[in-house]
Amino acid sequence: QVQLVESGGGLVQTGGSLRLSCAASGRTFSIYTTGWFRQAPGKEREFVATIRWSGGSTYYTDSVKGRFTISRDNAKNTVYLQMNNLKPEDTAVYYCNARSSRSQDYWGQGTQVTVSS
Repeated sequence: QVQLVESGGGLVQTGGSLRLSCAASGRTFSIYTTGWFRQAPGKEREFVATIRWSGGSTYYTDSVKGRFTISRDNAKNTVYLQMNNLKPEDTAVYYCNARSSRSQDYWGQGTQVTVSS
């Protein structure tokens, strides 16, 4: 099992920045990728960004490219999502995800990000 705990959400104005953190514990050696998803009210959960646990390759959804940066600190078993130039449409609950090499998914409890216009 892998446990994930997110932090760093909050309320910010349009154009502002936030950094989300996701601390992993448990069987972290089994993690293949980690990433962030988000779910806005009345919408389905959507992919935001992901990073390979080793090697560091990153992938982003088009709407956040150039504004969000995903990174990880393997020594701390922590993944970050730096979010700049935030827009009201970025408002959502953000969930940390870890996927094992056997495609087992683990999820954090979520952290609210609210961007006011």
